[in-house]
Amino acid sequence: MDLGLKDRVYIVTGATRGLGFAAARELTADGAKVVVTGRDAKRAAQAAAELGPDAVGVAADNADPAAAGQLVATAREHFGRLDGILISVGGPPPGLAADNTDEQWSAAFESVFLGAVRLARAAAAELGEGGVIGFVLSGSVHEPIQGLTLSNGLRPGLAGFAKSLSVDLGPRGIRVLGLLPARIDTDRVRELDALSGDAAAARAGNESRIPLRRYGTPEEFGRTAAFLLSPAASYLTGIMVPVDGGSRHGF
Repeated sequence: MDLGLKDRVYIVTGATRGLGFAAARELTADGAKVVVTGRDAKRAAQAAAELGPDAVGVAADNADPAAAGQLVATAREHFGRLDGILISVGGPPPGLAADNTDEQWSAAFESVFLGAVRLARAAAAELGEGGVIGFVLSGSVHEPIQGLTLSNGLRPGLAGFAKSLSVDLGPRGIRVLGLLPARIDTDRVRELDALSGDAAAARAGNESRIPLRRYGTPEEFGRTAAFLLSPAASYLTGIMVPVDGGSRHGF
């Protein structure tokens, strides 16, 4: 199936590694052009070089109020248009509810929540009919994850914002949706497994509770993201799509 991605232009934030990079790789593989971001300029440039001539890397921190406008301008300058954005942010530090400080909450809110809201608003102002705004959130939108209190508190709020935005932008033909990864085999998930003191045992225990009995691969996530961002998914909006091997207990 042709996803209709050829020559479409997307911004993918947090794309120097992990899920963001996997999504950018699948988009470019199907003919899209991408602006990929990371907080480190060298790593952003390296990611873009690995993706090929249809990618440009930009150093940007989602928490920076100027980042959203900078990225939209970069897409326009390099590729002449913008068709969508995938807003992926690094996970905030782990911790229990009693341990996280006010400073950690404030920093996480600026980066994970408000930064994503700014990016979505900036993209919405630029997009036309057929545009799409995607959020990489987490399975914690539906089921809190032990030890990730900051993420548990902020990502469900972003899902609510995304749903509200989908209603606001629907009449303009702009779609808004979210992806909810769970145990995808990335550096971040391996780091979380290691917090238990026995990463191998933690992984085995987690896999035993996943109906497919394995962690997902970044490539599987990236293909799902590319489809949802593409014109092939043109009647999908306002939804949260689990990418979790069946881990979610509800429908």
